Amino acid sequence: MPPPSATARKPQPKGKRSTRKATPKKPVSEAENIRRLFSSLASQIDGAHFANAIKTCDKILRIYPDDVDALSTKLFLLLQIDQYQSALAVIDGSKDKSKLAFENAYALYRSHEDVGAHEATKSLKEKNPEDRGLAHLEAQLYYRDGMYQEAHDLYTELLDSTDPATEEHSDILTNLQAAQKHLDFINSEYLHAIDTLPPSITNTLEAAAPPMPPSSFIAVAPSAQQPSLSTSLDKPKKVRMSRVPPGVTPGITPPPDPERWLKKSERSTYNQGRRRRGGGGATQGSATFDASPSVSASGAKGGGGKGKRKK
Repeated sequence: MPPPSATARKPQPKGKRSTRKATPKKPVSEAENIRRLFSSLASQIDGAHFANAIKTCDKILRIYPDDVDALSTKLFLLLQIDQYQSALAVIDGSKDKSKLAFENAYALYRSHEDVGAHEATKSLKEKNPEDRGLAHLEAQLYYRDGMYQEAHDLYTELLDSTDPATEEHSDILTNLQAAQKHLDFINSEYLHAIDTLPPSITNTLEAAAPPMPPSSFIAVAPSAQQPSLSTSLDKPKKVRMSRVPPGVTPGITPPPDPERWLKKSERSTYNQGRRRRGGGGATQGSATFDASPSVSASGAKGGGGKGKRKK
């Protein structure tokens, strides 16, 4: 067996840890960190984890505040989860708002800010008159504002230039039918229903004053009901039977014992029976006895005399 070499390490005794320091990890470069963040962002979007994806976009924007991809992705995610006010805040904080003009108009439309949405779509239509997404948004605005004829015209133009095999065609057809139903009701059904009424009813409807607003009706209603309230106050109030315990008749059933909440030893009727039994022998010729015989285990075995006691 060869002799051990001088450079061989000696075995460390048990119970002692190695004093060798761990090598520090190399810091991740900024480019590698961005690559990892975008990779996790893509996985989160594929898995529909939109809340975590928004946090990842914020991490990227802390490193590169002007990153267009991260900003547009965050805006898209906010619109997907219906956070329209947050989306508008992101658009207002961006340096180049012109690139996010359509998203701004869509967020205004979904936030029910119709005036701002109309202005945004009008300015966009001047620059891009052939934009189909803008035409869809404008038709939706017309429909919500009750401008069914304008919405019907836009949907008809979109339907003529859409492939029937696409999903867009079925969506446009559904919206077109809804606008057509409103137009039919306004232009034919409503007028036809008015024409079928007798002249006396139509003359009354035309001569009648417009209905009062709800606020004035609420203010006048209490004063009109005051006489009925005064007459109802004169009537005697009836006992609410729902508050009476079951099996109790008011005025007939005796009231409960007022000492029912006290201990038995503290009640005034405690020990009254014992005092009556202890008074025997006080008068000549009178005797009291207990009619109910007491039965015990010791007395049942064999009778016993007077002087016997139980041991």
